[in-house]
Amino acid sequence: MIKHDVVVIGGGLAGMRAAVEAAERGADVAIVSKMHPVRSHSGAAQGGINAALGNREDDSPLNHAFDCVKGSDYLGDQDAIEAMCEDAPRQIIWLEHRGCIFSRLPDGRIAQRPFGGAGSPRTCYSADVTGLVILHTLWEQLERFKVKVYEEYFCTALCVEDGVGSGVVAYNLRNGELELVTAKAVIFATGGLGRMYAKTTNGYASTADGLGIALRAGLPLMDMEFVQFHPTSLKENGVLLSEAARGEGAYLLNADGERFMFKYAPNKGELASRDVVSRAEWTEILEGRGVEGCVLLDLRHLGREKILERLPQIRELALDATGKDAINEPIPILPGMHYAMGGIETDKNGATRIPGVYAAGETACVSVHGANRLGGNSLLETIVFGARSARHAIDHIKSNGQVRPSEKTLKSEQDRMSEMLGRSRGERAPQIRKRMNATMSKNCFIFREKTQLQQAIDDLRETREAMKSVVVMDKSKTFNTDLVGTLETQFLIDAAQCVATGALSRTESRGAQARTDYPERDDTNWLVHSLAWYTDSAPRMDYSRKVTFTKWQPEVRSY
Repeated sequence: MIKHDVVVIGGGLAGMRAAVEAAERGADVAIVSKMHPVRSHSGAAQGGINAALGNREDDSPLNHAFDCVKGSDYLGDQDAIEAMCEDAPRQIIWLEHRGCIFSRLPDGRIAQRPFGGAGSPRTCYSADVTGLVILHTLWEQLERFKVKVYEEYFCTALCVEDGVGSGVVAYNLRNGELELVTAKAVIFATGGLGRMYAKTTNGYASTADGLGIALRAGLPLMDMEFVQFHPTSLKENGVLLSEAARGEGAYLLNADGERFMFKYAPNKGELASRDVVSRAEWTEILEGRGVEGCVLLDLRHLGREKILERLPQIRELALDATGKDAINEPIPILPGMHYAMGGIETDKNGATRIPGVYAAGETACVSVHGANRLGGNSLLETIVFGARSARHAIDHIKSNGQVRPSEKTLKSEQDRMSEMLGRSRGERAPQIRKRMNATMSKNCFIFREKTQLQQAIDDLRETREAMKSVVVMDKSKTFNTDLVGTLETQFLIDAAQCVATGALSRTESRGAQARTDYPERDDTNWLVHSLAWYTDSAPRMDYSRKVTFTKWQPEVRSY
C-alpha cells in the first residue's frame, strides 16, 4: 500500500502547481499520473496566461475580473473570479522567480498581448509555447523538492471512508496490479474531456478521468452543458492555432475575402469572446460564405519577422498539416471542441462536498468561467487554483487525524476489473466510443436544439448500455492499454451524458450554450448552476446552486 499526506491525481499544470505548493509547505506529497508529467496536455497551450501586472494604466485586477464576468455571460461566480484575478499578478511573479522565461518588452518588462474579450492587453506569453514553458518550469520545481511521481499509474476510483476522502485506487501499468494509494487529502487535476468529440484540440489523454471518478463517488458535476469551441483549429486535423495569432493582429476571412467579424462584433472584431467568434464563423459557413466548408486565418500582413518571432509554432503546425506557409497564404480553419467550462463542483478553495477531496484546473468547476471562458484564463486557473487547493488541503490534513485505508474500494475495483477481463464475447470499446463521438459531434455542437439533444441522449444511453458487456481483448496484465482505453471510454460516456442532459434541460442561450429553439438569455429562470448527479441510467439534474454576485449585475453582452 502506498501512503502520503497529499496525493494529486494528474501531472499537468494544475497538478504540478498543487504538488509544488504542498511540498513548499512541508507536506509529504505525491503525484499519480497516467503519463510522464511533461507530456501532459497543458504543454499544448500556446497563447498565454492572463494577469493585470500594472504595466498599463488602463488595467487592474478589478478590470480583469469584470472582463471575466462579462465573458462568462454572467454565470461565473464573482467571488471566485475576483480571487483569481487578484492572485494572478502574484502567481506570474512566483513563476518568474522560479525561472519561467516570458517574452519581454524592450525595457525588460514581461510582454503582454491582446486576447479576446479583454479590455486591455494582459496576456503574458512565451512566444506561442507558453504552456510548455510553464510546464517545464514546474517540473524543475518537482525535481527540486523531490516530489514522488507515480508515473504510468491510471486512477480508477476515489476512496471514501467514514465520509472523508482517503485516497484512490490506481492501476499500475508496469506490473498490472491495482494498488491502494492512501492519503489524507486528494486533489483531482486530470484535465478535460475533449475526446468525447470526434475532432478536438485536446490530446489523446483528455478523457474525463477525474470527472467520471468523482461522479461515481457521489460528487456532482457542475455546468457541464457549457463546452467551448475554439474559433481557430486546423480544418485538416483539429489541431489548435492559438488565439495569439488574432491577438497579434491576424484576420478572419470568408470566401469573399471579407473580414466578417465586424458584422457580429462591431467593436472587437476578431477579438470578441470565443463563443461569439465561433458562432460567427459557423454562421458564415452555414450561409454559404465559407471556403470549402471552412473560413481562413490570415497572418500575411503581420510580416515574416513578427510571425517567426511571436508565432513560430502556429506557422509550423499549419505548414505541416496543410502545406500552406502562413507567411505567404491564409490557413483554412474551423471552430473545434477545445475546453470544458464545467467540471467537478468546488468552492473557491478547490474543496468539494467530500472533506479531504479537492479539484483544480479544467477538471474542476469553481466557477470562474461560467458559460464561456476567456482565452488566457485556463493557464491562470491551473496555477491559481492548483496553489489554492493545495493550501487548503494542507489546512485540512493538519486538523484531521489518520484516515482508514479503503480496502473495500480496492476489492470492489479488483472485482470490477476481473469481471471485465473475464468476458470473451461482446463489443469493443473503440466501436462504442466512435458512436459516442459521432452523436456528440452531430447533436451537441455549436448550435443546439431539442430534437438533436434528445437524439444525443438516446444514443448515449445506448452506448452506456453497451459498455455493460464490453469486452477487453487483451488479457495481459502489464501495459494493458486496451483495458485503460475501455475505462477511459466509460468515463467519457458518463461525462457526455451530463453535457447532453444539461444542454437539453437549460432552455436558454448563454455563452457557449446556443439553443436555436431558445435563442435568448433568460436571467429570470437561469441564473443558476446546473448540477449533474450520478444514477445507474442517466444523470439527475439539480439547480439548487445560485450564481454568486458581488459587484456586477447582468447586462446585455456585446463586443
